[in-house]
Amino acid sequence: MSYYNVFLYHTSKKELWNHFALHSNQDSFLFQRDFMDYHKDRFQDFSLMVYKNETLVALLPAHREGDAVYTHFGLTYGGLIHAKTLKTSEYIAIFKVLLEFLHNQNIGSLTLKELLSIYLHNSSNNPLQYVLFKSEASLCRVDLHSVIDMRHKAYSKSRKKGIKRGQKANLRVEESPTFEAFWNEILIPNLGHKHGVKPVHSLDEITLLKSRFPNNIRQFNVYLDDKLVAGTTIFETENVAHSQYISGNADKNELGSLDVLHQYLLEQVYSDKKYFDFGTSNIDAGAHINEGLLYWKEGFSAQSIPQGFYKIATKNYKHLEAVFI
Repeated sequence: MSYYNVFLYHTSKKELWNHFALHSNQDSFLFQRDFMDYHKDRFQDFSLMVYKNETLVALLPAHREGDAVYTHFGLTYGGLIHAKTLKTSEYIAIFKVLLEFLHNQNIGSLTLKELLSIYLHNSSNNPLQYVLFKSEASLCRVDLHSVIDMRHKAYSKSRKKGIKRGQKANLRVEESPTFEAFWNEILIPNLGHKHGVKPVHSLDEITLLKSRFPNNIRQFNVYLDDKLVAGTTIFETENVAHSQYISGNADKNELGSLDVLHQYLLEQVYSDKKYFDFGTSNIDAGAHINEGLLYWKEGFSAQSIPQGFYKIATKNYKHLEAVFI
């Protein structure tokens, strides 16, 4: 008879965790411990490992705040990481024991930050919505990611005009091995001036992550003569290129610098990817959308993919006990 056990992640299990995540249902380096742990000073890690008998079958990257657990607000996305071959009955059983474990730890709620479908392997099973329904999860937020299906990429008239302006100005795009110029000259000033915030990653943090994941984190800059005028930081997985940061100087619209940059990425660097993810245009915890930013992204044929944030009362594990008849 099969039984499931849940354990808190410990650093002694780092190699096992990493190996399982690499061969799981998803395609993202964000769930590698060398990425997750870069900000361990800001989050109380509460990641969980689920075993069926003696075999590891699932991971829940998570952190704890008081009597609540989140998956994972230090990452772009979260959710249950599991074997590609996991059956629906096993998925439901795993979710049930996770909620029960959290309930027994005096955790009142689990808030799940949905893993985007573009990061899931096509062959993997994903009955998440049914589990959310049965456990009476409440939808507390929705972000919209602007994603290009690279089989159908196209450019609007506005984006074509921007590209022509950039070509006329003789802008050039180069990959940079460092982030210092983009961070200090473009990104930090822009975020501070427009939104009064700093980048999620400090310069030291993004440099550290680049050293750990040199093939997954890349920086592309745009130059007018020798002047840096725009750039983007890309988080790259097997199927997806994701713009973690996009920013240009005050002349970006007149120069068309961001248009030239992304045409270069779409046509020359990432033409073999399945998807290009511009990220969200949401502000105010998802309540509003930056219309101009969304319009610009949709000019590259990006379409909106919703990312739900769901809150589940852990006591509702009982609702998953008698699903099958």
